[in-house]
Amino acid sequence: MLTAVTAPSSPAPLRRIAHLDMDAFFASVELLRYPQLKGLPVVIGGGRRRDDDEMLVRLREAYPERDWSGNDALSRIPVDFFPRLESYVGRGVATTATYAARQFGVGSAMGLMKAAKLCPQAILLPVDFDEVRRISRLFKSTIREIAPVVEDRGVDEVYIDFTDVPGGQREGGRVLARLIQKSIHQATGLTCSIGVAPNKLIAKMASEFNKPNGISIVHADDLEQLIWPLPCRKINGVGPKADAKLQGHGIHTIGELAQRERHWLVEHYGKSYGAWLHEVAWGRDERPVQTESEPVSMSRETTFDRDLHAVRDRQELGAIFTQLCEQVADDLQRKGYVGKTIGVKLRYDNFQIVTRDTTIDHHTHDPATVRRQAGLCLKRVDLTRRIRLLGVRVGSLAKEGEVPPEPERPPEVAQLF
Repeated sequence: MLTAVTAPSSPAPLRRIAHLDMDAFFASVELLRYPQLKGLPVVIGGGRRRDDDEMLVRLREAYPERDWSGNDALSRIPVDFFPRLESYVGRGVATTATYAARQFGVGSAMGLMKAAKLCPQAILLPVDFDEVRRISRLFKSTIREIAPVVEDRGVDEVYIDFTDVPGGQREGGRVLARLIQKSIHQATGLTCSIGVAPNKLIAKMASEFNKPNGISIVHADDLEQLIWPLPCRKINGVGPKADAKLQGHGIHTIGELAQRERHWLVEHYGKSYGAWLHEVAWGRDERPVQTESEPVSMSRETTFDRDLHAVRDRQELGAIFTQLCEQVADDLQRKGYVGKTIGVKLRYDNFQIVTRDTTIDHHTHDPATVRRQAGLCLKRVDLTRRIRLLGVRVGSLAKEGEVPPEPERPPEVAQLF
């Protein structure tokens, strides 16, 4: 009598999750256009990029003896021609900065006036959102050709599941990470940094270890050596207030956080957040890499170079307000969404923020409807104070075509700006 022999099943592959972060992305995009600025302190922010033709007109006026024809004209602009941060006046914020500028303490979301004090010699360039979005789509499609399970986390970062991808286990994921880095550089000319770890939590920390153009590999048994010495602020989800409270209890590093009992953390930080702190301190994170996620809302906002008043600056505010509404509607249409909660956001000159919204009985991406309903929201805020920031938001989103068609409605009048 023969007895069937079952071959032993191979063990499941170790979970390997990568976090990829493009290096100084907005600045790097500009350096593709202006390679003569590589290695110099450059800050991106202060407004949107103007047309190349306008730049060339100014060049011809400044250097009439030179030939500014040809596709390489922008790369031949003298470094001295670019504006310096020291001459900036306004309320703009830095989107990003090159690593040469970061050495002086300049960072993302820093006011440009403050950045000018730290690095006055830095070159100031505006943001080219269209080019940023184009290259963002390009590097993400390059990744998906190699490793298809990708979670989009913004214009310059993604999570990637290496677990079942060929090469994803070799050297802890380093072989696959090198291939992705090389492929992105070939496709875009840009560099990125990658952290590979057992989960998303640690992978995100690891991607910061060897910037720029670095690869960092963390295994489960590296927790004590590589993760515990880091400050608690390095945990994605521990903000400034939570970090200050932790430091008030003598907890400065992730390792010190791990030594606190779970019940103590729950007692001091609440059932949900306290339990979460205990889990992440021990490097536990079971969140999957989600290939698709639906946006909750879409918004556009702008910070003014000077504070504006609803009465004295009515015309200027009206033009800005209309543009914001049209931009949000265009975003919805391009991405195939409609929404029914429409709102506004204002920041006054004392930095107080107020928001108001309204929910209508039908979904829309019509710019006139967005402006009309946002205008009604403006009637519910104090417009006697000077305004520093204005924003428009559309929420309660649904995919276009997945909601029934709505009957046409007569327009409502809502004019403030």
